[in-house]
Amino acid sequence: MTEPASLKSVLEQLAEAEKQRTEPQLSSKQRRARTVARLAAVQALYQMELAGEGVETVITEFSNHRFDADIEGEPLAEADEAWFAEIVRGVVGGQRDIDTAVKARLASNWRLERLDSTLRALLRAGAWELRERQDVPKEIVIDEYVELAKAFFDDAEAKFVNAALDGVARDARGS
Repeated sequence: MTEPASLKSVLEQLAEAEKQRTEPQLSSKQRRARTVARLAAVQALYQMELAGEGVETVITEFSNHRFDADIEGEPLAEADEAWFAEIVRGVVGGQRDIDTAVKARLASNWRLERLDSTLRALLRAGAWELRERQDVPKEIVIDEYVELAKAFFDDAEAKFVNAALDGVARDARGS
């Protein structure tokens, strides 16, 4: 894992990467709000795993205290709070099946439990979107989570996320 990036720098990286891809049915502001929601969902899943907090507690905390907050003196970009909550609830509700889907794409000698907690959160959130939100193009989902991985890890982990999620997409969507 590389030196932790500040949330502001992560959002700047994601904004730059966002220029490279589009979800045609969404405005630029809506795409940005989904990106922030994905980042927050990964953070929430990480927090839940480490602190053992329940899903509704974490969603409420993010809604009441983290969204609409300042980061390093600047306002956080608006998040799609419904998208955030859908990802978090979806991952928690379907975690057994999601973990099975992700494990199927790990090398035979790797266990999901051996991965870094943030990496697990990235893979779970991305796998949930690929499996459950087929209205979102797989390229968008994979690109978003790869960019998030780049914000927290070295290129090797980002490539790992890319390969694992691409495999999950093939399994879930047949393409």
